[in-house]
Amino acid sequence: MSKKIANILLKLGAVKLSTLEPFTWASGIKSPIYCDNRQILGDVKSHRAVIENFKSLAGRYGAIDVVAGTATAGIPHATLLADRLDLPSAYVRSSKKSHGTGRQIEGSPVDGKNVLLIEDLISTGGSSLNAVEALKEEGANVVGVLAIFSYGIAGVEEKFSRADCKLEVLTNLDTILSEAVDCGVINSDEHVQILEFRDGL
Repeated sequence: MSKKIANILLKLGAVKLSTLEPFTWASGIKSPIYCDNRQILGDVKSHRAVIENFKSLAGRYGAIDVVAGTATAGIPHATLLADRLDLPSAYVRSSKKSHGTGRQIEGSPVDGKNVLLIEDLISTGGSSLNAVEALKEEGANVVGVLAIFSYGIAGVEEKFSRADCKLEVLTNLDTILSEAVDCGVINSDEHVQILEFRDGL
């Protein structure tokens, strides 16, 4: 599964790698890695593969009542997965609305429900865990978080463990880099440089 999804992300250009011309993250950090999983939405076959792999993992979580997505990137994947599982869906904003009902969670009610949260990527884990906390505050039992890709930054798994929340990803940076070397996208020196960047975060 991990290698297949890694190759999909590389083929679509959803993950870009460049040590010579680094990318600027929203935080201002200059990075040799850039991940834009929105590219998946433009390729039906690839998106279907992602959803089918999510569905396979979801089978490990027992009774799920609601599939929720993080706004905005997790919403299309959560919606399709919910459809495949014949379940209602919801989404979680990064913060409560400042107008209207002021809700942070929209869609299916989550109070007293077993909720599976879908995220597009995991960096520090902060946004996902904020969504988990918002769901819990609304009375949900968050059975786990599934994401397409993780940078594999140190300490993230510990954060999820402290939050008593299981995290699983379809693929990660280590697998992406190994496949990128095999495909000739990067060389072994670039592989090392990118890992050193990641491990320094």
